[in-house]
Amino acid sequence: MSIYSILLAVLIGINILFGITIVFLERRSVSSTWAWLMILNFLPIIGFIFYLIFGQNLSRRKIFKWDHIVHKRTQDLVSKQMLGIVNQDPPFSEPILREYHRLIYLNLNNDEAPLTLNNKLSIFTDGETKFQNLLHDIRCATHHIHIEYYIFRGDFLGNQLIDLLTKKAEEGVLVRLLVDDEGSRRLPKKLVRRLTQAGGKFYTFFPGRLPILNLRINYRNHRKLVIIDSKISYIGGFNVGDEYLGLSKKFGFWRDTHLRIVGEAVNSIQSRFLLDWHQASKERVPFQSYYTMDDHTKYGEVGIQIVSSGPDQKWEQIKNAFIKMILSAKQTVYIQTPYLIPDESLLNAISIASLSHVDVRIMIPNKPDHPFVYWATYSNVGALLDAGARVYLYQNGFLHAKTIIVDERLSTVGTSNLDFRSFGLNFEVNAFIYHQETSQQLATIFKKDIRLSRELTPSDYRNRPFIIKFKESISRLISPVL
Repeated sequence: MSIYSILLAVLIGINILFGITIVFLERRSVSSTWAWLMILNFLPIIGFIFYLIFGQNLSRRKIFKWDHIVHKRTQDLVSKQMLGIVNQDPPFSEPILREYHRLIYLNLNNDEAPLTLNNKLSIFTDGETKFQNLLHDIRCATHHIHIEYYIFRGDFLGNQLIDLLTKKAEEGVLVRLLVDDEGSRRLPKKLVRRLTQAGGKFYTFFPGRLPILNLRINYRNHRKLVIIDSKISYIGGFNVGDEYLGLSKKFGFWRDTHLRIVGEAVNSIQSRFLLDWHQASKERVPFQSYYTMDDHTKYGEVGIQIVSSGPDQKWEQIKNAFIKMILSAKQTVYIQTPYLIPDESLLNAISIASLSHVDVRIMIPNKPDHPFVYWATYSNVGALLDAGARVYLYQNGFLHAKTIIVDERLSTVGTSNLDFRSFGLNFEVNAFIYHQETSQQLATIFKKDIRLSRELTPSDYRNRPFIIKFKESISRLISPVL
């Protein structure tokens, strides 16, 4: 037997072994399983390498460690709120909380996400305003600044932010900066060194252990969070880079949605940061030292749950909450997302809402930032148009907002896109907002964006060129692993 025959037999054996692993041992969706089997069978060598890099399953690993005291307190609060929902105790007897008590219960049960009611928030839809406010809040910091971004670039905005963080570190403010290793791979080390030499702390999430190859490259921290002095927090879609200020010639104006939150929900966002920080740095930070215990100040009346999800979890918490939101709609569902690649369960939920005479409107970009992802998004539009949903292509730059509004009473803003990657591969975080005034404000913003969009009609979609249909077909096949 020749050496080539032996290598071929070994290769076939490895493919069979990985195929068995995917089908019988890994807890994957059917679509993802079939996608991986196709890759392994049609690309034997390349598929094997791809699986080693992109095919790891984190669902059985405990990668985040709680502060035991705070976790016990959180669990007790969650149990108390779940019991309060069952018994319809105050505040769950209030109309909007009673109306959405099952969604609140779902988030409590799936993610230990306490409901907080004493909050106030501001909405930002352009990078200039968001970063002006963020930089101002950082300048006023006196105790600590916690920052977490998926993308942090070494351009004008990145330098401006590092300069300010360095200055605050020199003043004695504790600065912790966490970025995703892959998303921020181009962040210059010398830029970060300025911060660390001034006393700031810096780590990357899931860094590669090999010089070139990162075996966890497929699992990224897509969260964007800032917490200042345990009093102010930011959450949403903006990363740190000049394109988010609208300075990119390719994308033009960058349309995103971001929240500034003050109140009780800041503690929930702080917990999320500290869990991520400990995973990356291994620094044991006492959570309660970074919590605000102010029970006397009245901030506002916005109800918020901060819900996280990731590939280490049993349930796809954010996706499940999206589905529950959409199926609760009685009149309207407004969705903004740069990537529309939902699995069958979410696609069915959106379709069911539309088929039930709910006014479903979906807004996506009119230009791609990732071609395969864009055409996979476009391929899902047809089914939703058939179900009666209305689809808009945003024309005024690039749409990156991740927002859902139901009946102008319930809404969510965060980092999660409506795609396989956000639901099953990325670490994400969303704010679920139980407040009519905020939801109406987000709905008004959505309607203004419609005036800057072109509606894609069923006729337009049916008459699209053959080349677009071809791109859709290819992208749709690989969408479960994009």
